[in-house]
Amino acid sequence: MGIALVAGGTSGVGLATARRLQVRGYDVHLTGRGKERLDDVAASDPQLTGHRADGGDAAAMAALAESLGTVDVLVVCLTGGGGMGPIAELDLATLRRAFDAKFWTHLVTVKAVLPHLAVNGSITLLSGMTARAAVPGTAGIGAVNAAVESLVRPLAVELAPRRVNAVSPGFVDTPWWGRFPPEVREERFARTAATAPVRRVATADDIAEVVALAATNANLSGTVLEADGGAHLVSMD
Repeated sequence: MGIALVAGGTSGVGLATARRLQVRGYDVHLTGRGKERLDDVAASDPQLTGHRADGGDAAAMAALAESLGTVDVLVVCLTGGGGMGPIAELDLATLRRAFDAKFWTHLVTVKAVLPHLAVNGSITLLSGMTARAAVPGTAGIGAVNAAVESLVRPLAVELAPRRVNAVSPGFVDTPWWGRFPPEVREERFARTAATAPVRRVATADDIAEVVALAATNANLSGTVLEADGGAHLVSMD
């Protein structure tokens, strides 16, 4: 099938996506910043090849892409944790770091890998429902995710016949929530399960299934796939 590169693939949606692409027959390479997580993946998923690289480091990502030869599938699952909170209280330096951690790492990774992306290859980005949801306290993080999504349509035309898509998850049970106190996570998940039309919180593999579709379907480009369990249809505040 070719080579797939999953930037930010050592846990959560990224790792679940790497596993799905490997099952589909791809030679899957993934990146992570921390040696410990890469070692964990090497132990749990020896069929995946891990590389220590920061998505915000253009030279490192370009060198990795060059070493792989031709990349057929690029998935960018790099995430950040900043940018949440009421706008009156939101620290702008924190929001700038949130853009650095997600939007700029997405853009840097795409630019670094692009010279090595197959002419019929694909790019799949990971945004989030806050890009479009009217949830109080998410203006900052929503702006970050909206910036990621703003890349999709122009790049789908500019880079054609390469395909460019994004997947927009809602609440997903991943290690990302470890940054919050357990009671915050439990309360948010309970509210989501009671309010979202699907009446459940997504797993990483739920989202990975959609990411793999976007990455491999030859007729899908310029699209943001909603994978939020219908949360964008109802009030989630």
